Amino acid sequence: MITTEPRRERAYLIGVLLSGTSRETVSDQMRELEELTRTAGGEVVESDVQRREQVDPALFVGRGKVAEMRDRRAELQYDLVICNEDLSPRQQRNLEKELQIRVVDRTELILDIFAQHARTREGRLQVESAQLHHLLPRLIGAYDYHRQVGGIGTRGGPGEQQIEVERRRIRRRLRAVEEELEQVRSQREQLRSVRRRSELITVAIVGYTNAGKSTLMNALTGAGVDAQDKLFATLDPTVRRLRLPSGREVLVTDTVGFIQKLPTDLVAAFRATLEEVTYADVVLHVVDASITAALEQAATVDQVLEELDAGRKPTVVALNKVDLLGPAGLRRAIASFAQRYPTVVPISALQRSGLEQLKEAVDAATGDEMVALELLVPYGREGVLNELRQVGGLERTEYTDRGTLARGRAPREAVHRFEEYLVS
Repeated sequence: MITTEPRRERAYLIGVLLSGTSRETVSDQMRELEELTRTAGGEVVESDVQRREQVDPALFVGRGKVAEMRDRRAELQYDLVICNEDLSPRQQRNLEKELQIRVVDRTELILDIFAQHARTREGRLQVESAQLHHLLPRLIGAYDYHRQVGGIGTRGGPGEQQIEVERRRIRRRLRAVEEELEQVRSQREQLRSVRRRSELITVAIVGYTNAGKSTLMNALTGAGVDAQDKLFATLDPTVRRLRLPSGREVLVTDTVGFIQKLPTDLVAAFRATLEEVTYADVVLHVVDASITAALEQAATVDQVLEELDAGRKPTVVALNKVDLLGPAGLRRAIASFAQRYPTVVPISALQRSGLEQLKEAVDAATGDEMVALELLVPYGREGVLNELRQVGGLERTEYTDRGTLARGRAPREAVHRFEEYLVS
């Protein structure tokens, strides 16, 4: 059968097990590296881990392992080597020289995936900025960058050119990208200001990549966000309104997925996007409860939230994909997460189960942001009551000779809109 699909690159994955690191941790990381490789369009032909006291400063792994990898080239017919750590420029150059093949580290792999999935101007600029920052030190003293590049780790930005690009040219392009990004950040801040003036409470959906954030966003709001069973399927944030059981509306925004060892260049480049979490009133943390590393992935997300100064916000944990668990597994998952988080709700975003309980939990979590109000609204100004329903909630009304006596709740920032009608 004749196929027009391009041949998938064959990748040899290599990691190190250092003293003080558990075998289970490294195994989870290597499984994640396999999934990242497949998401980037590659095919894993071998996944290997070497036990070492410390990473070799010249080659990442020992010379014996390098020789073994070189000897297996004909057998496995791999096209590139992907390392489970960030390589120094020296390590990367030495490995490529020894193996006579392209070597990609974890950061380059993730950047490649981001380059494929970025859709908006902001997303593409953020990816290119991170790629340029990662590339620049690798141009200094390189032994042989006069090569035709392409494939995993080289898509987007500078990777599409011959990497004989001079440092001055890279720096000029980096300055131009940063200037464009600054304009985009200003535009994003203007949008945030508009949303803040609407005085609706904001809920940020966060979670490990592929935990089901986009599926949940679609299930809650009908946003139509691209939801695929891939890592980093969506990068660009989406904002939608959601009506809670109390009747009031909140703004829900999704964010880029987190991952272990998220590249620092990427965090810096995507800071404007990640700041959606910083400005949110409530965090909705989505966890894939069907995997054994659920608690570890949740801890990774918590760490990134701390780095963004968003670790102490009111948080609701949505244990997603519980349809894949049996009754005993579900009980264990709930018990484990209940020890760490005050509010845990089991759901299946795909099956749309548990969503009402989740909305009730979000409703309760936003309660601290709400102020109880008692209003006397003259007849003929019913629009004030509708406004209260929208931004907060209308709990009770009573009709009097002077107008409608209403009791409800509103965000603290919105109280000024009802001042002239306040009873007390």
